[in-house]
Amino acid sequence: MLPLIGILIVIVGFALRLNALLVVTLAGLATGMASGLSLPDVIAAFGKAFIESRYIAIVWLALPVIGLAERSGLKERAREVIRQLQAATAGRVLLVYLALRQATSALGLVSLGGHAQMVRPLVAPMAEGAAENVHGDLPAPTRERIKAMAAASDNVGMFFGEDVFVAIGSILLIRGFLEQNGILVEPLLLARWAIPTALVAFAIHGTRVLRLDRQVREQVAAARAEQATEGGA
Repeated sequence: MLPLIGILIVIVGFALRLNALLVVTLAGLATGMASGLSLPDVIAAFGKAFIESRYIAIVWLALPVIGLAERSGLKERAREVIRQLQAATAGRVLLVYLALRQATSALGLVSLGGHAQMVRPLVAPMAEGAAENVHGDLPAPTRERIKAMAAASDNVGMFFGEDVFVAIGSILLIRGFLEQNGILVEPLLLARWAIPTALVAFAIHGTRVLRLDRQVREQVAAARAEQATEGGA
């Protein structure tokens, strides 16, 4: 059971809100050394994993482009576009994005979304703009809640949608783990049984984003009532 100490380190580190990269690195070192590996062997395993996955660093090339687009007013333009749609609300915008994110992930197109390249510059500002179109100026906690729900929609859509695609890494990981334990399962069967889970996840989180409109309305009303009370005093 000692090699499972890495899980404990991750839980404690995240609970204390420590640097995520530092926590994961320490968890990997602790797990490797608890498994009987020497420190040089653990570091060598880290290096090998980095070399084999170095293509992941290509994502960083998109960050300067996103930064320039934001500096040129991408967020403001996204807000203005969504304000022209009278029927749009924060919950409806996020529900549409959730459906698109899950559908594209199910087709293996997991790179079409993401927090840095989609949620921050486009989805969250569009949801905020839709809420402002209905309720006017929003209090700061309400804006943060909308941003958090936008990020959660991306997570849920991608996480539960990608397992429906037969050639995704998670399916291959599950198949490899089961095969090591003597259970032979075809990837197509795993992907097929991921569909009910994806549908349930969509229903649950879809309900949450639709309830967001009511929560925004209540928070805005409470903030305005508090301002009126302070003004009267």
